[in-house]
Amino acid sequence: MRVLILCTGNSCRSQMAHGFVQSQHPDWEIYSAGTQPAAKVNPMAVRVMQEVGIDISQHTPHHVQEYVNQSWDYVITVCGGANETCPMFVGQVKHRLHIGFDDPSDALGSEEYILSEFRRVRDEIHQKFAELLD
Repeated sequence: MRVLILCTGNSCRSQMAHGFVQSQHPDWEIYSAGTQPAAKVNPMAVRVMQEVGIDISQHTPHHVQEYVNQSWDYVITVCGGANETCPMFVGQVKHRLHIGFDDPSDALGSEEYILSEFRRVRDEIHQKFAELLD
């Protein structure tokens, strides 16, 4: 099974989804990318994933153009921006899905509030991807 998870920056939501799917299905090929990739994975995303025993600290953002010529079982967008600007894939895509989540990096307020938003989105991603791929 080959799965590509897309977001705009490939720094939070897509990386968390990548980590969950990879941990649940270690024999699958899991990739994530962005339409406008950030320089690095958001440290808060790394932190909240470590809380549930998943290490994404070595993940790096990638551009979606790296993957458009490949074949995929699933291409899944996790934010509206990536869904709207997702390029046409030259390779075969069996299933193209959109499962939208709030961007926790948009949260404003205290560090505790921002952390709670990252946890909330992490838990939503875990639930939705477990339902979809199991």
